[in-house]
Amino acid sequence: MSIRPIPTRPIAPRIAQGRGGGPADMVIRGAPRRGLGPGGLLDGDIAICGDTIVGTLDHYEGRHIIDAQGRIAVPGFIDTHLHVESSLITPFEFDRCVLPHGVTTAICDPHEMANVLGRAALEYFVDAASRVVMDLRVNLSSCVPSTTLETSGACLSADDLMEWRDHPCVIGLAEFMNVPGVLNGDPGCMAKLAAFAGRHIDGHAPLLRGRALNGYLAAGISTDHEATAAAEALEKVRKGMTVLIREGSVCKDLRALVPLLTPATSPFFAFCTDDRNPLEIAHEGHLDYLIRLAIAEGVEPLAAYRSASLSAAQAFGLRDRGMVAPGWRADIVLLDDLRECRVADVIAAGRLVDDALFATREVIAPVGLHSVSLPAPVSAADMAQAGNGVQAPVIGLIPGQIITEFLRADMTVCDGVIQADPARDIARVCVVARHGHNDNIGRGLVKGFGLKAGALASSVGHDSHNICVVGLEGADMAVAVNHLETTGGGFVIVRDGRVLADLPLPIAGLMSDAPFEQVAARLEVLRAAARGVGCVLDEPFLQLAFLPLPVIPHLKITDFGMVDVDRMALL
Repeated sequence: MSIRPIPTRPIAPRIAQGRGGGPADMVIRGAPRRGLGPGGLLDGDIAICGDTIVGTLDHYEGRHIIDAQGRIAVPGFIDTHLHVESSLITPFEFDRCVLPHGVTTAICDPHEMANVLGRAALEYFVDAASRVVMDLRVNLSSCVPSTTLETSGACLSADDLMEWRDHPCVIGLAEFMNVPGVLNGDPGCMAKLAAFAGRHIDGHAPLLRGRALNGYLAAGISTDHEATAAAEALEKVRKGMTVLIREGSVCKDLRALVPLLTPATSPFFAFCTDDRNPLEIAHEGHLDYLIRLAIAEGVEPLAAYRSASLSAAQAFGLRDRGMVAPGWRADIVLLDDLRECRVADVIAAGRLVDDALFATREVIAPVGLHSVSLPAPVSAADMAQAGNGVQAPVIGLIPGQIITEFLRADMTVCDGVIQADPARDIARVCVVARHGHNDNIGRGLVKGFGLKAGALASSVGHDSHNICVVGLEGADMAVAVNHLETTGGGFVIVRDGRVLADLPLPIAGLMSDAPFEQVAARLEVLRAAARGVGCVLDEPFLQLAFLPLPVIPHLKITDFGMVDVDRMALL
């Protein structure tokens, strides 16, 4: 394992520059500061020594002067929970993609890659985190695998995680999604909770309320990003949790939760994206979009900016950032407009963010190439679901959510095979094991894609990332699955046996090795192709990726088959 220590910051020069004993390394002039307490905008210079703010209000001399021309200075934004892999790009491209949007700190969980590669994924991420420009922090993946109801590529025990616990880029333990394991005292869960006792432990507790929530919190878990309704979030806040308001490419909870966000409650809320791809970032933004949307929904700017910075930092024990004030880390965003959160310039750890800054990074080689391994090419017959079709279970998509409905429908059967029914918007769905451990294929039905023809397949399938394919005919579904083995993973759309569009994701079957601009352009082509086969979803592949997630209610599918998540049982 490669560990690069975080440099210590010399104290004496900071004191000298702060008290005006010599020119500051950098001075930002003409930028009123948005205070995070009472008082509104505050005038004056912002003096910086190295990576630390050392002075405000007074007039400072500086070796390097930034004329902000009246732009408003706010603290750098902190994304409190995300999976870099879900951006479909490497940590280095993610850095280049979101830092210009004001995200100076991001707390990632390499859970997706870890479920494919295990320890190699953690080593890759902590190594990359020490080399990017932004401050990328890592929470170690707590649930690899997340359940025993699917085939994962790896398994991480408490002993495996301990190797990285004290790495300077590591905060603590990532989203503890095995809620039944916590509540029922599963030995593996108990070992991980004990190993990280006293450290930050992220939560993942959709719909958890009452005494069950009490027991979950008693384990030392302190945050949650799965609240989808105001009443649920309010109970969690009242019981001491910090609720992370999520607005990703699929999970869009912000409008439901921001009525709770006020200047008084903002210490108990932060923002996160969880899963957001480069196309959404290009069209809307990243955390800047969440702030802009919250303010448009009626949130006071003070509450929005505090939750995006100081509250987030304090929730995760990052005591050196979140304010534009002396002694704090020099993560600063200069805005053209406060209410619209229009980012003009970004200063990360005292450095003005530009293309030259990214060019100074040491980029490490990718890992997990050729991770898609099928025992043999699949056939149309492999995609066929046998049964009598009477009251067959159907996954019901809810656009904008990863929670699904448990539906039932009487289906047409031909030669013992359950048929798709595009007139009722019911398609076939299969999950094909791709880690080389077995030849499992789970088969079922799903409602909500709107397909009129063809098939869509993805090697991004939370959490174990087997291949998930949805379609109307087995032949197209088989072509799509086999194509992903040739590309090393990714997304693909097939119609009449022909590939219409694809996006190769050769790094663990999850990430592209291309620049984020190219990935965004390919996603545009995929969206158009998806519409061409009738798909009605804005983000079909991310919605597809959550169908195999058997820790989110109510009905899901894995390579083992259909899963009743409420009972944690295979159908």
